[in-house]
Amino acid sequence: MTLIIVAILLIGFVLIATEKVTNVNKAAVAIFIGTMGWVLYICYGTDFVMSEHEGDYVDFLNGAVATSTAVKHYIAQNIFLKYVGRAAEVVLFLLATMTIVEILHNNGCFDFLTPWVRTRHSRKLLWSLSGITFVLSANLDNLTTTALMLVVMHNLVANRRQRMIYGSAVVLAANMGGALTVIGDPAGLLLWNMNAVTATNFSMWLLIPCLLAWGLPTFLLGRMLPERVEIVWQSMPYRGDDTNLNGWQRLLMLFVGIGGLWFIPTFHNITKLSPFLGALCVLAVLWIVNEIFNHKLMNVEKMIQRRMPRVLQYGVLQMMLYVMGLMLAVGVVEETGAVRWLASRCDAFIHNIWIMGAIAGIVSSVLDNFATALSFISIYPLAETSGDVYRDAFAMNGFYWKVVAYCTAAGGNILAFGSMSGLALMKMERIHIGWFFKNVGLKALIGGLLGLAVMFSMSFFIE
Repeated sequence: MTLIIVAILLIGFVLIATEKVTNVNKAAVAIFIGTMGWVLYICYGTDFVMSEHEGDYVDFLNGAVATSTAVKHYIAQNIFLKYVGRAAEVVLFLLATMTIVEILHNNGCFDFLTPWVRTRHSRKLLWSLSGITFVLSANLDNLTTTALMLVVMHNLVANRRQRMIYGSAVVLAANMGGALTVIGDPAGLLLWNMNAVTATNFSMWLLIPCLLAWGLPTFLLGRMLPERVEIVWQSMPYRGDDTNLNGWQRLLMLFVGIGGLWFIPTFHNITKLSPFLGALCVLAVLWIVNEIFNHKLMNVEKMIQRRMPRVLQYGVLQMMLYVMGLMLAVGVVEETGAVRWLASRCDAFIHNIWIMGAIAGIVSSVLDNFATALSFISIYPLAETSGDVYRDAFAMNGFYWKVVAYCTAAGGNILAFGSMSGLALMKMERIHIGWFFKNVGLKALIGGLLGLAVMFSMSFFIE
């Protein structure tokens, strides 16, 4: 049964990697393999529990007779809910941050972006769009930032080929900016939730590699553009739901939303509660401010179709379901003991975190950066500091976690379908995989390798 569950996971990964060919939604695949894995696990629950949790199960029985119903209750209460909780922490954080962005967007708090970046100078426009995306994705999440900035870009640039280049730069900036912080990408958030990294240490280590992996390919993309770019001159961007907010009110809401997200690491350090609770707290405060400022609007029916494309809004929901399904699927494989066996093989035949990182980067270019990061993070448990250089790589703030987070983010830039942000770009601008790899992927590969080389050098310098 272990082999069957592992086979279902691997088949699911193949379907996720070939989504553009099979047209089977990756979120649906993730949810299916997650639920099916746990159904099969509980059908053979006695064998798995006696193999992995014999002592805890005996304590759970407390002298009662072991029955199939008892083992199912034990799995549901003591094993399954643990993985549901881990997945819920990530999904609830994403839900809170995405809702924060939606409230800010609908109140025109990002309206200043278009006037700031509007210019006919092609490279200035490229760096303005890319730089704002990098900064926003480090504080929000990369998919939501990509959706927001692609809308801004699409409304500015008239030429489709030029939009493909600008959109690719937005995706690169969103993925590497998101990888820079623990709240910008689901992989970093997962590491933070499991106490594998601290927010400051994680960002300081990834700062220079992420800047290189973003800056070098963006510079090379700029050389593909003409000197001047055709700009569509429009009035103030349409905001979806009408709003009566003036400038200072929008600025205050932006401060509450973004400033609140900056405070979440401090909230976590003080309370030791899960970061999603801090995100929900920020959302609640912003929601109250929104209703106070828009109390007159609440009584009038002015709900108009939103400007942000529905395909991208739907992608946000897909991302949350995708994360939930994958975390449940990988969790059930962990419970079979297969992951522990894989870890022992990696220790025996590879025994090098940099090679593991390189493999993770290669896999993420074909599979998906979050699926790859989750799989490689799950291979090794969080260890205690022991004085052994290799083992300390898996301790809190160890090299392994940061190498995997960086390599999977950089690898996801090589092919457009390697990340949810890249898929959003493909759907919006109808970009083909071959064009992206030839014009963007190779440049992203060079930048990613340069960033990894710098990280490798930093590890020697620190030691």
